[in-house]
Amino acid sequence: QVIKCKAAVLWEANKPFSIEEVEVAPPKEHEVRIKIMATGICRSDDHVITGALVMPFPIILGHEAAGVVESIGQGVTSVKPGDKVIPLFVPQCGECKSCLNTKGNLCSKTDLGTNAGLMPDGTTRFTCKGKAIYHFIGTSTFTEYTVVHESAVAKIDSAAPLEKVCLIGCGFSTGYGAALQTAKVEPGSTCAVFGLGGVGLSVVIGCKVAGASRIIAVDINKDKFAKAKELGATDCINPKDFNKPIHEVLMEMTDGGVDYSFEVIGRTDTMTAALACCHHNYGVSVIVGVPPAAQKITFDPMLLFTGRSWKGSVFGGWKSKDAVPKLVADYMKKMFVLDPLITHTLPWTKINEGFDLLRTGK
Repeated sequence: QVIKCKAAVLWEANKPFSIEEVEVAPPKEHEVRIKIMATGICRSDDHVITGALVMPFPIILGHEAAGVVESIGQGVTSVKPGDKVIPLFVPQCGECKSCLNTKGNLCSKTDLGTNAGLMPDGTTRFTCKGKAIYHFIGTSTFTEYTVVHESAVAKIDSAAPLEKVCLIGCGFSTGYGAALQTAKVEPGSTCAVFGLGGVGLSVVIGCKVAGASRIIAVDINKDKFAKAKELGATDCINPKDFNKPIHEVLMEMTDGGVDYSFEVIGRTDTMTAALACCHHNYGVSVIVGVPPAAQKITFDPMLLFTGRSWKGSVFGGWKSKDAVPKLVADYMKKMFVLDPLITHTLPWTKINEGFDLLRTGK
């Protein structure tokens, strides 16, 4: 049965979303159709609007959500109609090299990096005004109903509040995992976090849970400092307050550099600064923000020669299908908070206002 529902369609770059009636095809073999109950807004969605992340148009964006299974295609065994679920923009097929390796989490079935905007079989499930609409990284959550592959959905605790745990679909897990999984922050260590959006604050939470003794939060928007401190930051610094490079300031504050640094903005200049501010011999710097398209980094290789490690982290290094239900269970056990990460709750027809709030740092 085709479902007619409302979705926020982006017809072209640098334009607002338009709320349209779309047709959502039934799930094919190994696919799941989900009724989306809550979705978060992420900077990666905005990167598509601005062209920093290249995707085909027209497209239904959104990748951080929670919902309820409406129907399943043939052969689906991991979920059934009525289950509460979180769609996964990094799937877990369980068969590719990354899935089979204990260190890996970036499943080869992901649409990240291929920018195809289609289901694994090369077709779309969305039509609007007779036109095919592209999917976004296998999830497309800015719609009342979406279709995902079975490898891209995780069943979660039926008691979980969907309007909170939707953050585990991207922002929270990405930041929290960057600290716990990718960097493996140790008790007593010193950390620096560049960028205090939802993901940066989740890195702060992860560093605190890991037992870091000092967490230095860095942002040019001082309005974000109070929340960073509430979540565990010990120091907050604004690069605009200094007339020297921020990595030098951090080196001085920490007597030679931090143990772990995190770039959670997606800018090449801050990526290099985050690398330079960690200890020259055993410091680890993690790139968490999506890098801008068509930009390169030039840096002095001596920064790495002395022993530093430079790492990347997609979805916090978690194996998605395994980790998401556990992270939801941890939230239910109050091992971490999500409420402070939610600044506004809007009816989804006000999605353009939501993006304005994102762009103004609110």
